[in-house]
Amino acid sequence: MSRPARRGGAGQRYGVAAPGIDAVVSGLRALPAVTVTVVAPAANQSGSGGKTTTPTPAHRDATTASGVAATAVDGFPADSVLVALDVLGLHPDLVVSGINQGQNLGPVVDLSGTVGAARAAAARGIPAIASSLGFADSFDYAPGVALVVEWVGRHRAELARDAASTGPRASLANLNIPNCAAGGEIRGLRELPTQRSVPDLGTALSKQDCAAGAEPAEEVAAFNAGFATLTELPTTSPTMAPPASATLPASG
Repeated sequence: MSRPARRGGAGQRYGVAAPGIDAVVSGLRALPAVTVTVVAPAANQSGSGGKTTTPTPAHRDATTASGVAATAVDGFPADSVLVALDVLGLHPDLVVSGINQGQNLGPVVDLSGTVGAARAAAARGIPAIASSLGFADSFDYAPGVALVVEWVGRHRAELARDAASTGPRASLANLNIPNCAAGGEIRGLRELPTQRSVPDLGTALSKQDCAAGAEPAEEVAAFNAGFATLTELPTTSPTMAPPASATLPASG
């Protein structure tokens, strides 16, 4: 695996200095024969979905929270992918987006910049995974890093093979990790269909109960009951128009 850029060369909504980016970078760099390149938004881009910027935004050298060399992009998460590919000339085998602070699942995925970056990579034929840690009063990224690293290891051979793919990919992976800060521990990983609607939208944004005994069969309820969920999302949302572009004034 030559360059699984972390956010793989994309950016998570909280920006290049976000602790979730730093944590997953450290985890991926510990894998043998893996080169990690960090390209992420310069600042928080919460709720930006797949938006991109015209003209291509500026970028500059930066570091992650622990000092790993990175590139900060003055744009949205999806812009980070485009800058990585078209400006920096990177050729990643995988784009890892996240780990975001707050879940991105069920009916809210299309609002997610974390998912938007992964979709931008998949649209360019690059395997991608979006990763998010659930809402809580505090955030411990270690369990999420372990699941991302495990996923990369499990799919490593096919990722190397698929990296030579031409044309858009049909889908991307979306991993949501419950936050067990209130007690308990992650109860396992469930691979489920994405849940496009729920009776109460608030359930897709609520805190998780990792000490629950329930065994739900649907994505949002399973996540809220302490299970990490892995879903397959279409590269193009079936319910939304193509990502909008935001135009910034040209710099002098």
